[in-house]
Amino acid sequence: MAAALLLPLAACGQQPAQPAAAGHTSAPATATAEPPPVAWTGLAAIDPCTLLSPQDRSTAGISVLGKPKDIAGARACDWSVPGTFGVTVTLSDTDGLADLEVAKKTATKTKVGAHPALQVADKKAADGTCAVLLGVGDAASVQIDVSNTGFSDTPLACRRAGTVAGLVEPKLP
Repeated sequence: MAAALLLPLAACGQQPAQPAAAGHTSAPATATAEPPPVAWTGLAAIDPCTLLSPQDRSTAGISVLGKPKDIAGARACDWSVPGTFGVTVTLSDTDGLADLEVAKKTATKTKVGAHPALQVADKKAADGTCAVLLGVGDAASVQIDVSNTGFSDTPLACRRAGTVAGLVEPKLP
């Protein structure tokens, strides 16, 4: 936990000094010798389980609290509404939209708020699953996965994923 909190602080300390910063001095050689951090996007400071407030959960039809998860090294939160559907929000600090492996025939480019996005669903499979992937800068992304209980009604899963993406997006850097 402490390491996760130190990452944003370390990254912030590497940004170039602002000319109008009163009382803050830094050696010009230090500020210009290192390039600004490219991969740091601010996602490291976000707990995925806090991205849906109680009001957001109500709007999305989620009546349960989220449970923290680790998915292949990425931080995630899972909400499972018994007998209805499940939502997982996964934060990737290292993979932008262009880095994600997505079958082109299942992906549709879109935009959610200010963020570029992909909606991913295999309409032919009609398996009741859908994902919305949000790009956060060039090197990070947020993935919202929805699976309907019974694995049917893919359009409903996509509506649910779109709703959750619209609730999460304003909280992203």
